[in-house]
Amino acid sequence: MSQVLHTPPPTRAPADDDLAALAARHGLSVSGARPTLPEYVRQLWARRHFIGAFATAKLTAQYSQAKLGQVWQVMTPLLNAAVYYFIFGVLLGTKHNVPDYVPFLVTGVFVWTFTQSSIMAGTRAISGNLGLVRALHFPRAALPISFALQQLQQLLFSMAALVVILLCFGVPVSASWVLALPTLALQFTFNAGVSMVMARMGAKTPDIAQLMPFVLRTWMYVSGVMWSIDKLADKDDLPHIVTVLLEINPAAVYLDLMRFALIDSFHASQLPPHVWAAAIGWALAAGIGGFIYFWKAEETYGRG
Repeated sequence: MSQVLHTPPPTRAPADDDLAALAARHGLSVSGARPTLPEYVRQLWARRHFIGAFATAKLTAQYSQAKLGQVWQVMTPLLNAAVYYFIFGVLLGTKHNVPDYVPFLVTGVFVWTFTQSSIMAGTRAISGNLGLVRALHFPRAALPISFALQQLQQLLFSMAALVVILLCFGVPVSASWVLALPTLALQFTFNAGVSMVMARMGAKTPDIAQLMPFVLRTWMYVSGVMWSIDKLADKDDLPHIVTVLLEINPAAVYLDLMRFALIDSFHASQLPPHVWAAAIGWALAAGIGGFIYFWKAEETYGRG
């Protein structure tokens, strides 16, 4: 008696559309999928307290191993200013062309350090915190924003020393000091936006963090931290396009506005044309553009 073997018909593997429909029916979604931009903004706002606490914790821990502790928040930019004063002010004679050169220089160093430190910290925001990124689910933009906020807190702490220096060198308190607040708000928005751009680039290519000190040092030298751009612009042998580029340089714009706010000898005639429009434009372009640029790669951070 022969035995007939019946083989079952081959089963068809479920199509991707079927799996997607099955997942949707049961309320499943792709793990780590990028949310829509409005939803991303809502998630980020919901974690605003984490951003503030994380920034404060990083600032507190920054100098925890040093004996002088938080004093280094003020000492570091002051020591840099002392070095720049000796090289540029004394050896190169820059101080003879700039009234109130010490307040001019110290204000420039403090404000520039805010931008420089924000961008450097932002470059390592993702690549330097992979453990946190991979362990917890949160909008990754919280990291570069919190680092920019940390540097703002450090600048505000240092402003007390700056006020003492201004008063010691005869700079009077004036109503224009209030203009420092909108200037810092615009600069913070700009710094946070650039930090998000650099955070995405640094997450993909960590080696870029090694290049940034050279880029930032060059940017500092052309931003008028140690010298006055308007004095250089008076020279007839300088091409006009070079003068315009120096004046609309975002770092120089925020430096000029802060000096105009705090130093009475720095007059409105020394500001580039439409300086407030330039400051607002740079803040919006960097803040919104940097945020969208960072958000577009949200699902890639911490993978690989």
